[in-house]
Amino acid sequence: MSKKRKQYKILFVCLGNICRSPAAQTVMQQLVDRRGLASRFYIDSAGTYGGHAGWKADPRMLRHASRRGINITHLARQVRSYDLDDFDLIVGMDSANVRDLRNMASTLEQERKIVSMGRYIDRKRFPAYDYVPDPYYSGADGFELVLDLLEDACARLLDDIINKNQLINHIIPTHETT
Repeated sequence: MSKKRKQYKILFVCLGNICRSPAAQTVMQQLVDRRGLASRFYIDSAGTYGGHAGWKADPRMLRHASRRGINITHLARQVRSYDLDDFDLIVGMDSANVRDLRNMASTLEQERKIVSMGRYIDRKRFPAYDYVPDPYYSGADGFELVLDLLEDACARLLDDIINKNQLINHIIPTHETT
């Protein structure tokens, strides 16, 4: 009889769940799939603001992501209080998202699950960014920057999760984490 392994659950969070967090969700899912780890992870995204619930991602993010082979299909939803119990790791895109998530946390255990995506951005490659900026009010360059940051940070985050949780012993990380 084979033993069923628990999936590691990651929730990416931004403000409206129409730009950064659905892109992060899809980028991470692609990394997990490429490494043959799809059965080991459950990846989702949500927003701290619920006004876009049920919407597709912003058309500009869809367009820029599509050019990179990133097919975002997620429909926006708001973070729910029980997400803080259900997920193993909750990743806020910026300090406001992290603050809002921590304000939702009712236990120290929930608060410990909340981290900033900025923790995983390569500061040598992106010295000006310790967060993922909201591209909503920016032009094409803003969406491209967000995708650059997310591709970098998600790879480093996945390596960190694998290393810290010893999820897969035979997989070699693709990036050095600092």
